[in-house]
Amino acid sequence: MPNLHTSNIKSLPLLHKGKVRDIYDIDEDHMLIVTTDRISAFDVVMPNAINGKGSILNDVTTFWMNKLAHIIPNQLSNVPLEDVLPDADERAEVADHAMIVKKLKALPVEAIVRGYLIGSGWKDYQATGSVCGIELPAGLQLADKLPEAIYTPSSKAAVGEHDENINFAQTEELLGSDIAAQVRDVSLQLYKEASDFALERGIIIADTKFEFGLDKNGQLTLIDEVLTPDSSRFWPADQYQPGISPPSFDKQFVRDYLETLDWNKTAPGPTLPDDVIQKSAEKYQQAKQLLTQ
Repeated sequence: MPNLHTSNIKSLPLLHKGKVRDIYDIDEDHMLIVTTDRISAFDVVMPNAINGKGSILNDVTTFWMNKLAHIIPNQLSNVPLEDVLPDADERAEVADHAMIVKKLKALPVEAIVRGYLIGSGWKDYQATGSVCGIELPAGLQLADKLPEAIYTPSSKAAVGEHDENINFAQTEELLGSDIAAQVRDVSLQLYKEASDFALERGIIIADTKFEFGLDKNGQLTLIDEVLTPDSSRFWPADQYQPGISPPSFDKQFVRDYLETLDWNKTAPGPTLPDDVIQKSAEKYQQAKQLLTQ
């Protein structure tokens, strides 16, 4: 199957082109999300794609949304793709990458949950003894499991810009106290259930981000991608040990390669070599198989 770096649907208006997703307008109540094979790192979209990545992200998101629907409603719709894209050629181009969803009011906050001390959280802890203002016990090592998962939200940035960590009081200003509390509590509940499930299948979910929207009745709803290798840090449980940065199933593999380059982490991104693309595709596929089969 040829990879899909950029979709080109002519029959629907393009609403938004994100780092990975192209979003098209259908009607007052629905949108078409095309999850492409693009990959971004350090908020920069790479020029070449990872074969099959978009369909894997779609499948994993659909799996989790269905599995966690007892906790919170989600944006999945039962509208058939044939009804939205009647042209067979146009439909074939995006079939495995397309998701028809309800149109909701997206909240301007990324709900990040951390269960382990890694990435920017580790750097913050080394400097301050806390992560995003949440004080942690002294003496923790890199990749240690936290005493309990913590909620560390961030603001959403435009493509090419960096998200910024914000505290809970700032989310209350953005969302109102009731919705802010709902987002925090639901995010922690989603993470707890998903991480327990994944661990039984050999994957540690070190951290993840959720996004939410409101429907016309103000009902909090899970949107966007959910617990994928793009939105989460997945580690193989059998290779985990505190004190080192574990290998991963997620795009950290691509980030680690990019860190070896003399590149200033601004667009345009460097072309990825074939072996990095192939290895990344294998990691995405392995994560999907472990979680969903």
